[in-house]
Amino acid sequence: MKELAGRLTALDPDAGAAVRVIAYFDRLSESRAGLETLVRGAAVLAGVPARLFDADRRVQVRVEPDGTRRDSDLPPDPGWPSAALIPDGAPALWLERAEAEPSVVDAVILERAAGAVRRVLDRTRGRAPVDDPALVETLLDATAPEAARLHAARRLGLDPAGRARALAPYDGRPRIAPAHPETDPPHTGHRMGVGPAVPVLDLPRSWSAARTALRFTADGTAQDPGARVVHADDLGGIALLADLVVPGAEPPPDVRAVEAAAAATPWLLATLTAVASTASLRAAATGINVHHSTLQDRLAHAEHLLGWPVRTPQGRLRLQLALTMRHLARS
Repeated sequence: MKELAGRLTALDPDAGAAVRVIAYFDRLSESRAGLETLVRGAAVLAGVPARLFDADRRVQVRVEPDGTRRDSDLPPDPGWPSAALIPDGAPALWLERAEAEPSVVDAVILERAAGAVRRVLDRTRGRAPVDDPALVETLLDATAPEAARLHAARRLGLDPAGRARALAPYDGRPRIAPAHPETDPPHTGHRMGVGPAVPVLDLPRSWSAARTALRFTADGTAQDPGARVVHADDLGGIALLADLVVPGAEPPPDVRAVEAAAAATPWLLATLTAVASTASLRAAATGINVHHSTLQDRLAHAEHLLGWPVRTPQGRLRLQLALTMRHLARS
């Protein structure tokens, strides 16, 4: 292979580089290299950061071109060169290169790395379930006969004796993902509620919890700041608020106060969300990139508009509840 690469390089540098890429990933596959090693290889060969994100199996790995792993919560840029792990699937492996079209070598790196990653995931975590809406609907339907749900689970590639979780995307079809102990997936740019990991036959309960969690999500914009992905497991007793706040009904008074204040002050929602979701005011100021004194001035103005303090423990709790109920009232 080395001799072939040398001959091709003399004729066509891109062809020679492509052959070397193929040989490189073949060696990694033969040595049963892990996911981080494969992503690192893609990053080093391409000279730009490489990122793997498989939502179904809750896997994320990002590696810099110097080989350092440095994960990121920012969503991938749709313009980056990318590859799916399965035919016609969603992009799952990216090279963080600004050019809209990948080079020949980039394309080979993505193709070979994605294939190697897929084999590792299939070997270590099982195949991702087939996305059949009818089967998913049957499996999530608590009124469907148990035999029908077991049949649907097998057809979807799920182990009936295993565990899985339901996913509730905003404006999307329900999904089911095998349960694995990896870290939570980063924000993907879309709102999604994630149900708890449960036995496969208990997925209707996970689906109900996922839909509740979806109501606590936000668009992640200045007009609707907050988490795009919410796990039902993380809500605890806060989930009870979903039964108290009815979408489309008259919002609670504190929610109306927040909405009125936000209408008059463009920075207010992002500022209040930072204060409500960070450990300190200094952390909040850093999060929204303002000076600490500027944040204090903003909060004084916000307290005047809202009618209650937000820098005391009681006021901060009231603010957290108001912002949470705001999501619930509009979902």
